[in-house]
Amino acid sequence: MIIAALLDKKPAFSFELFLPRPPEALDPLFDLVRELAPLMPSYITLTYRAGDGAQDKNAAAAARIQKDFGIPTVSHMTGFLHTRREISKFLDRLAERGVSHVLALRGDLPEGARASSAGDREFPNAVDLVRFIRTRGGFRIGVAGYPETHPEAASPDDDMRHLAAKVRCGGEWVTTQLFFDNASYFGFVERARKAGVHVPVVPGIMPVTNYSQLKRFSALCGVRLPAPMREQVEELKDSPEALAAFGVDYATRQCRELLAGGAPGIHFYTLNRTRATAEILSRLRSLQAPIEPPRRIY
Repeated sequence: MIIAALLDKKPAFSFELFLPRPPEALDPLFDLVRELAPLMPSYITLTYRAGDGAQDKNAAAAARIQKDFGIPTVSHMTGFLHTRREISKFLDRLAERGVSHVLALRGDLPEGARASSAGDREFPNAVDLVRFIRTRGGFRIGVAGYPETHPEAASPDDDMRHLAAKVRCGGEWVTTQLFFDNASYFGFVERARKAGVHVPVVPGIMPVTNYSQLKRFSALCGVRLPAPMREQVEELKDSPEALAAFGVDYATRQCRELLAGGAPGIHFYTLNRTRATAEILSRLRSLQAPIEPPRRIY
């Protein structure tokens, strides 16, 4: 199975999970996968935080998800805090365990660090990591995209140049940062095509389930909340159950429009929770006709 080819054939539904902290405590992760498995995800992506042997655990967990649950798994790989030697070891571990897909990311900067001072790093940008993995060979590489522009980018055009470079160097599909205005995604795909990016662009969706979490993520990622949504969220912020129900409704409508507009699938940022994602996916699959897009935009 090659994920880029899978995305080219039918709408794909995938989930992002993260290693528990500490990463040694993996049982909750596998319990979560066991809950998600009946939803028949096309694939899972597995993230981690640098340090504490997390790369070893990521590789082992990704391999077990594939072996025990039969779900293709993509390992996140961040380059900024790692050396070539460390990344090579991580790739070796993945290859030994039969994990052949990675999502190549720069990774978060340490507190107080600036991207402009990254000259002493071996992988100062994601494109450097993509190039290194492609040169090594044996892996299928996904990359990230930012519909509302990376917060550190000098401009939207500068951000798009970075994305195009990642694809030229080996990126085979793009997964976007979360967004709540579908116009951002469709505009992003249009600009990407004009920039020569012709790989699948998978929209990343995070169902709203918690008010403070939404505020934190939207501020951190530079994500805009459309005025009607913002007003509704503010009205429901003190009613957790009502807010979660609104989040499911909103994300379902968002996904239906994305798929109808030609998106190759949906990547759910689950935050290691199953209820909202399961409900959204159930609603989408109960409406078979709207899932099949009338045209492709990639």
